[in-house]
Formats: sequence, structure tokens, C-alpha cells
Amino acid sequence: MKKPTICGFTIVRNACKFDYPIVESITSILPIVDAYVVAVGNSDDDTLALINGINSPKIKIIETTWDNRLREGGKVLAVETNKAFDAISTEYDWCFYLQGDEVVHEKYHTEIIESCTKYLNQTHVEGLLFGYTHFYGSYNYIGDSRTWYRNEIRIIRNNKNIRSYKDAQGFRINGRKLNAKKINARIYHYGWVKNPAFQQAKQESFQKLCHSDEWVKNNVAEANAYDYSIIDSLKSFTETHPAVMQKRLERMNWEFNWDITKKKFKWKDRILYWIENKTGFRLFEYKNYKLL
Repeated sequence: MKKPTICGFTIVRNACKFDYPIVESITSILPIVDAYVVAVGNSDDDTLALINGINSPKIKIIETTWDNRLREGGKVLAVETNKAFDAISTEYDWCFYLQGDEVVHEKYHTEIIESCTKYLNQTHVEGLLFGYTHFYGSYNYIGDSRTWYRNEIRIIRNNKNIRSYKDAQGFRINGRKLNAKKINARIYHYGWVKNPAFQQAKQESFQKLCHSDEWVKNNVAEANAYDYSIIDSLKSFTETHPAVMQKRLERMNWEFNWDITKKKFKWKDRILYWIENKTGFRLFEYKNYKLL
């Protein structure tokens, strides 16, 4: 059976300023991709030098300019993602998308390669669906409520009719959801694990990508540090982190401890949470894909 070719792709801007684990994200899948396109947006820091510092022949950098007028719904993120995707040449079968705070554990590498091989000639399969583990506050806790999405497509066919959707969380092809197969691999999402000062700055900046200045002023509290206590439910993480994350874990310079028995639910959410924990089924779940 033909070995599939895979090209990774991502977008990044101000990674140093907001402490994104972009280097860990990219290097987490470098061993299993044949190439990696990184769209580096116009930044206020040394993001370009940071990516160049990875020093891999697999990496192709394209420099882009973000259009700050495309605020509604975070459209600029989809536009930039499409720039990176469009820069991938036709020689690759699959395209592996990671956002700048998403990392893949090396234990999933074999499963990913085998799935890309298995579905290569099943052309009705347009994307591969990953489960998600969302870390929050520290590397010891993960979100387990309906606040967090459970699955997303992260590998797509190299079909340029596929477009990044809305705020770049998912994809569409000719306006419809992609047909996807679920694989036994997860994305580790570290977007909510930062020093509280960096997290606050990131939140203020990110909201400006999606909303007007007036909306941000009225809805994003001004503070020197993010308040991690505003969370509904967490549980302990008892497994291992990806090897590429070890140095970042070691230099964690803030404390966050949480009583996992504490739940901050409205009555309806408490019932839905109970049902999901008992059955594994999430009622009324939004799915950004069509599961085959």
C-alpha cells in the first residue's frame, strides 16, 4: 500500500508576546510529516526568528499580513489559515493542521500514519477527526464540561475546495461539513495554560480579532492577570504530557490549585453533565463535521 505524504500547516503571530507553545506544536508532528508550512503574520515580537530557530529543512515559512478589518467572528483567522493551506503543493496527499497552542503526543504518531494510509484511497473520507484534551489553569487539570468541544478535524485532504471555517476551528467544502472518520488520537490543547499575566494579555488580544473595540471594552475585564477561578468544572490529568512539552512544564512559574469536587453549574448544565458522565453521550452536541 502506498505510503501517504503529509504536509503540516499552521498560522502564528506574536507567539513570543503571548507565550504560545508554537515551537512545541510544530515539533510535535515534525517526525511524521514530510513538510510543514508556517504562515507567520506581521508581529510585534521575534516570532519570525523563533520559527526560523526550529531549523528544520521540512519547514517552509511564508510571511503574511493580517487584515485587522476582518474582525467579525474571527474571520481573519480563517483567511490566514487558508493562506497557509494554499501554499501547500499538490504533491502531498494529506494536510495536518495545528493551531499554535495544540500539541500531539508522540504516542499517537503510529495511529496517525496508519489512519492516513488506511483512508488514503477511500476518497469519500475528507478529513480525520481527533479527540481533544483541554488543559486549564495548570498542566494538572483538564476541562470536563460542555464548555469544551470534544472533537475536531485536524487532517484534511489536499483539496483546495476545502476552506477554513469561521474562526478557523473547523473546515467546510463548498459550504458543507466535511465527511470525517474518527481516529484513535487526541490533540492536547494548551491555550488555557499560561502565566495569568500572559493569559490576560492573550485574551484581550484574541477578543480584538473577533469583536469591535467597543465590545471588547464592555465585555473584557481590565486586569493585570487572568482570573482562572471563573471555571465551571475540572478534573485531574493523570497521564503524561508530550515529550516536547517537558521543558515548558519545568519552567511553569505560577501556581493554580483546584478542588475538583467544586462544580459551578446551572441546574440544566448539572443534569446534562451528569448524563454525559453516566452514558458518555453529550446531548445537543454541536458537531463541526459529518461523522462517517
